[in-house]
Amino acid sequence: MNFKLLIISIIFVAFNLNTAKAQDRPQEADGKGIIFFDGSWQEALIKSKEENKPIFLDVWAVWCAPCKMLKKNTFPDEEVGKFFNDNFINLSLDGEKGDGAELVKKFGIQAYPSLIILNTEGKPIAYYPGYLKPADFLEFGKTGI
Repeated sequence: MNFKLLIISIIFVAFNLNTAKAQDRPQEADGKGIIFFDGSWQEALIKSKEENKPIFLDVWAVWCAPCKMLKKNTFPDEEVGKFFNDNFINLSLDGEKGDGAELVKKFGIQAYPSLIILNTEGKPIAYYPGYLKPADFLEFGKTGI
């Protein structure tokens, strides 16, 4: 009896961890929203130089409610997706892990989400800490091109 309960508990925990992992990264709305580059910060810098496009960097945290609102309401917007996909290399990083944690230190980020536009050399040219609705987010993006 205890063995069955243990197995069921393990399956339950594994399923929930997998679901939480999938929710960490921003989702594209059927290709209509922002499509985020699936690579490292260094790879995004290289791609930025190759394509001569600035980088849009979304730095977030798993526990951050405004970050979740961006992922749900702003990033999937069709107009936002078209503009950002055409004009930027889009990168989304967890500010508490890996490259994201390093960039938090490098840029002195103190709030989540932090929305940053960087030139092809990786130098910040626009910054906004916090949530933006789609129309306001588009205006923010226009400051970076």
